[in-house]
Amino acid sequence: MQPYRIPARQARAEIMVVNSRFIASAAPAFSVEQARDFIQSIRAEFKDASHHVPAFLIGHGSSVTAHCSDDGEPSGTAGRPALAVLHGSGIGDIVVVITRYFGGTKLGTGGLVRAYGDAVKAVLAILPLAEKVATHTVMVVVPYSLFEQARLLAQTHAAKILAEDFAADVTLTLQLLQDGLPSFNEALSELSRGQVQAVIIESSQDTIFPI
Repeated sequence: MQPYRIPARQARAEIMVVNSRFIASAAPAFSVEQARDFIQSIRAEFKDASHHVPAFLIGHGSSVTAHCSDDGEPSGTAGRPALAVLHGSGIGDIVVVITRYFGGTKLGTGGLVRAYGDAVKAVLAILPLAEKVATHTVMVVVPYSLFEQARLLAQTHAAKILAEDFAADVTLTLQLLQDGLPSFNEALSELSRGQVQAVIIESSQDTIFPI
């Protein structure tokens, strides 16, 4: 799995277009059910709004599940522009709801397309991001004489140190990118003259790292 960016947490932005308020709320969503729950929560929060236009992408790349709705706006003027901005952002596992309070002046087809697209762009501009990556959790057992060097190797290979256990030898529990394990093991082998290798104890396809 190739790493991809996801929302780190919820965010909200608001724009005004000819007296209409467009409030874009974004959140991480790892399933269609989570996306729908978030959409319903926004509807409940802004009960008196004119429209709640949702768009979401679950997954990333060729395996993505995409959805949008115009929620009563003219066909193709709201949900599709919002979803197009999400597709262009490169962000996955994201749901956005654009809440509109009608300001009394019709915006026309082009105006609506721009407004909904701009609302999504506004919230993406302030959205904190994380990265979804495939990782291995590994165990490395080294003698005390190699502990500091092994620890430095882990840091050099962007491995997160989860635990250190000091007994007859030192046992390091590390988390690192799956793609980085071969080079890490090669470096360990060189350091220990072939005596030490990282042993995989758990693998995950959806570890979240802050950016």
